[in-house]
Amino acid sequence: MNNYKNHSEKLRLLKEGKLSLVENLQTFLSKIEQRKSLNAFTFLFADEALQNAKRVEEKIANGTSGKLAGMIIAIKDVLAIKDKPLTCSSKILENFTSLYTATAVQKLLDEDAIIIGKTNCDEFAMGSSNENSAFGAVKNPRDETRVTGGSSGGSAAAVAANLCDVSLGTDTGGSIRQPAAFCGVYGLKPTYGLVSRFGLTAFASSFDTIGPFANSVEDIALVLEVLAQHDENDSTSMNKEEKLFSSPLHKNYDNVKIGIPKEYFIDGLSDEIKQQIESVIKKLKEMNFSIQEVSLPHTEFAIAAYYILTTAEASSNLARLDGARYGYRSKQSSSLLKMYKTSRSEGFGSEVKRRIMLGTYVLSSGYYDAYYKKAQQVRRKIKDDFTNVFKQVDILITPTTPTTAFKLGEKTTDPIEMYLSDIFTTSANLAGIPGINIPIGKDQNKLPIGLQLLANQFAEDKLLQFSSLLENKILTP
Repeated sequence: MNNYKNHSEKLRLLKEGKLSLVENLQTFLSKIEQRKSLNAFTFLFADEALQNAKRVEEKIANGTSGKLAGMIIAIKDVLAIKDKPLTCSSKILENFTSLYTATAVQKLLDEDAIIIGKTNCDEFAMGSSNENSAFGAVKNPRDETRVTGGSSGGSAAAVAANLCDVSLGTDTGGSIRQPAAFCGVYGLKPTYGLVSRFGLTAFASSFDTIGPFANSVEDIALVLEVLAQHDENDSTSMNKEEKLFSSPLHKNYDNVKIGIPKEYFIDGLSDEIKQQIESVIKKLKEMNFSIQEVSLPHTEFAIAAYYILTTAEASSNLARLDGARYGYRSKQSSSLLKMYKTSRSEGFGSEVKRRIMLGTYVLSSGYYDAYYKKAQQVRRKIKDDFTNVFKQVDILITPTTPTTAFKLGEKTTDPIEMYLSDIFTTSANLAGIPGINIPIGKDQNKLPIGLQLLANQFAEDKLLQFSSLLENKILTP
């Protein structure tokens, strides 16, 4: 374990000379080797990271370092880093090297964070268990017979196993919050448009968001503060006033109004998860918070709308991977058409192919209005539900997942059951609102239980302040 609880404490130790950044990094590298069985990392940048640690240590000593100085960060392998592999955990990009660095990663580097490596994920971020990777499944650090959740399973596992300080993941329908819940760490999906997507390999462009995993709310807030800046390279990046998310975290927030959406407490929700969440709600009531039941009536259509819209966007986005310009090319290329077919058939995994076919189908002539257009209309209804609810309350409390981490291989033969793992997380992506997983306890098998907090668009300050209150006033013994 590290002898610091968050980055501000680590930076203080570094400045006082009580912690060596080089030794700290070497400890992480040693732990990664010891826990190689987790399969959390696909690529390590050990030599470069050690050089950067020495450089940053000098900057800390002479007082010129950035706000993330010495933070060791792992990056999900769907984000570009110049001259480093960018595989998206897919055979079709197995030999591809990025030509530039994603804005989100560059922001971290500009503040003197140190990138330790790339993390494993579901292929092209498509999955709920991190079993759809060309590099093999990621195993849960809490129980290696269990999944980490997906698609950012490697990033969640790396933080949960203390293989880095913080990691970056992406969330298209729950891919940060769900693995954070399964692994017992904090994971934030920001408002769509708050963090630049430039340099992120797109799965579903109108859903994808980049966010951090950490072991404390304070570190989540600090990293978001660095990431949440306007980027002219991303047309969806919002030019909002920059906020200091980390500085007002411990503000007294007694006047917050809390909503409990009745549609999230349904049959199929684990009794243990329900009981843990009810225990948190009870403590909040004892602290005299205003708590009321609310309704999000179109929640039942979220999974269907989500999988229609995201697969349609995936079909379009992945059309570029055809064996012609870059990536894997099949040797069975006797004609142009055969090269296209065989390169994609051999290069993509089964889940990606399933989603491409579904997406192509819902966009095809005769089915577009029946499926894609209808799903867009449902998306608007879901967004309107949240808009109306946030006129009444500030924060919503829900489960993050219906169960704790399931066994490896348990759901791989049943795509529908696997998709239902995201039943509580997809609505936030459809509506473009922020959400965070808070680890609140464990079940009888000692598996982590997560609670999800949701807030209105660009209300990350409220979300993080309330998360900090839960962390420090309710969850800390």
